[in-house]
Formats: sequence, C-alpha cells, structure tokens
Amino acid sequence: MVNQLAKDGKPDSLRIVRNAQVRTKLDVSEAKLFDMIAKGLFPAPFQIVPGGRAVGWLESDVDQWILEQKRRSEGGSKC
Repeated sequence: MVNQLAKDGKPDSLRIVRNAQVRTKLDVSEAKLFDMIAKGLFPAPFQIVPGGRAVGWLESDVDQWILEQKRRSEGGSKC
C-alpha cells in the first residue's frame, strides 16, 4: 500500500521496512536483493540512525519500485 499524502503534499505516515520485509515483498533471496542493489537495479537502503548499523527502505519507495516494474513489464509486452 502506497502511503497517502496529507494536504500539504507530505506523507501522513512513513513506514521503514527492513531487509527481511523487502525480501518478502519481492519474494527474493538475500543474495538476489543485494545483487540487484549492487547492479543499480534496486534502490540502496539508507542508514536509519546516523552512525548506526541499521538500514532500511521507505515502504513507499519499495512500492513505487514494484509499480514501476509492473509498468515496464506491461509496456514491454505489447507488440
């Protein structure tokens, strides 16, 4: 589900998803996820706390990426 925008155009709520949640959404292995990131095929995670080790993605960014893949696949299949 894509985050809804408030009246000021900013998301009314943000959700950070971690590695395991992203892999579940994409149905890929950890190796495949990091391979996609290394090849620039999937956005890199960001550091959640400056100086910390925890990283994650905004769920809305992951959802947008999935929708873009769907659009590309639909566009590419038309002859």
